[in-house]
Amino acid sequence: MPRSKRVTIADIARLAGVSPGAVSFALNGRPGVSEETRQRILAIADQHEWRPSSTARALVGSRAGVVGFAVNRPARTLGTEAFFTDLIAGVQSSLAQHRIGLQLVVVPDIGEEVDTYRRWRRSNQVDGVLMLDPRVDDPRPALLRSLALPGIVLGGSPSGPDDSATIWLDDAQAAHTVFDYLVGLGHRHIVYLSGPAEFEHVRLRSEVLAGLAERGVTGETIITDYSPTEVATTMRTLLSRQDRPTAIVFDNDVMAIAGLRVSQEMGVAVPTQLSLASFDDSVVTGLMHPSITCLTRDTFGFGEKAAEYLLDVIASEERLPDRTGPRPHLTVRESTAPPPA
Repeated sequence: MPRSKRVTIADIARLAGVSPGAVSFALNGRPGVSEETRQRILAIADQHEWRPSSTARALVGSRAGVVGFAVNRPARTLGTEAFFTDLIAGVQSSLAQHRIGLQLVVVPDIGEEVDTYRRWRRSNQVDGVLMLDPRVDDPRPALLRSLALPGIVLGGSPSGPDDSATIWLDDAQAAHTVFDYLVGLGHRHIVYLSGPAEFEHVRLRSEVLAGLAERGVTGETIITDYSPTEVATTMRTLLSRQDRPTAIVFDNDVMAIAGLRVSQEMGVAVPTQLSLASFDDSVVTGLMHPSITCLTRDTFGFGEKAAEYLLDVIASEERLPDRTGPRPHLTVRESTAPPPA
């Protein structure tokens, strides 16, 4: 089919061997077609770069009145990590004031996430998107440019000239806040239990820890999948070493709680024998015994600011400068102390 000719719903119907009505149902996410047929239609639409016509857009209004948020996390973690519940609540609180809806979907991987953006754009379901967890060699900003879909990144460093606008928290400075405190207590063997290596914040935090070698610190990053099960397995290995670390820092509060439980299970006293800290805080970390030292963020406020920023990006015809979110601070509790002599 010639690329110069706009692909229509009738063209897709002919290629898929279905009626135009079935194509409309599939493209707009409505019931009325089987899942197999829906996927076949969507694949053909992607292949031929189908977009809604300007006339069709005018019929439904220039704006969808909805913001999209595709969260690439196992669905079960959303209910256990306070970060997500606070962030989503903040986003929703801000959008509600403007009578804007939030379409939240949980996706299993980056491939499904970018496919979701294509579907949203193709059917004009959202006016813009929030993107979480920027990655090394992230494919999403280039995709959004090609789709002409407004979006912002919730990230740990400023955006580059070709990246999507970013509302950012200085992850390198945040890492220094946590690691430098432990070094100040006297720790010289620190382990960072992180999430997947492709996330930008993992790289930034790992680089800060590695840089402490100039101060005589042995820093080690161990990659996990965020799950308490893998954290527990890793902790048992670490605490069984003859040269076990004197301090361990976790990417989030759930991981830190799992680490504390294993320390208690193995009879390693916190904080007299081992200090623990987390890059995320929650009510639960303050209720544990011992309570856990954390980097405390106003995540609800961050969500509010992110939503407001995205609405400004959607309304603007020019690229807006990056913005910064609420600055985190260290909340020192009972889980950190000088290392054993």
